[in-house]
Amino acid sequence: MMGAFLAGFGLGGSLIVAIGAQNAFVIRQGVLNQYVFWICLFCSFSDAALIWGGTFGLSAVLKVLPQLEAVMRYGGAAFLLWYGLKALRRAFNPEAMAEGESGTQSLKDALLLCAAFTWLNPHVYLDAVVLVGSIANARPTGEQAPFALGASAASFVWFFGLGYGAKALRGPLSRPMVWRLIDFVIAAIMFWLALRLVLGG
Repeated sequence: MMGAFLAGFGLGGSLIVAIGAQNAFVIRQGVLNQYVFWICLFCSFSDAALIWGGTFGLSAVLKVLPQLEAVMRYGGAAFLLWYGLKALRRAFNPEAMAEGESGTQSLKDALLLCAAFTWLNPHVYLDAVVLVGSIANARPTGEQAPFALGASAASFVWFFGLGYGAKALRGPLSRPMVWRLIDFVIAAIMFWLALRLVLGG
């Protein structure tokens, strides 16, 4: 069983480390020191829910409703484009960091943004649901739960490490020029991911 857990942990970790919209948002919240625990917890539990759903049957539902993929793709692309424009505007605004630190964003708003980054991304369903679920179900009987547990544990380790790592580096990362660069990078990631979604990549 430990072998199945470690295999799941390795697969989950290899899939989640790619810098995408969700990871960029977690880094930003860490640098801003806003709701870091709750954002990391939400991302971790969301990943776990998708992984366990894929392991125990959700991938079959997605195959029955292929039109759902198109809805998520274009809806996700529109959202990423909107957020990318916001990041680009912040990057050109010399008061961007001060505004971000003012605390005007509520926990509810932060979690809603996080939910959009997580659940409107079709790639998360391909990775966490279809890929992890398929590999989990290809393992010997009885190893599905430990495998899913290992993949879920990788998400918890990654998101909390990413969020609190960004928070620990908040000093050097909060300098105006560095923060502008972060927002430029976030905008580029959002635009690239939106383009890939529209093109079906």
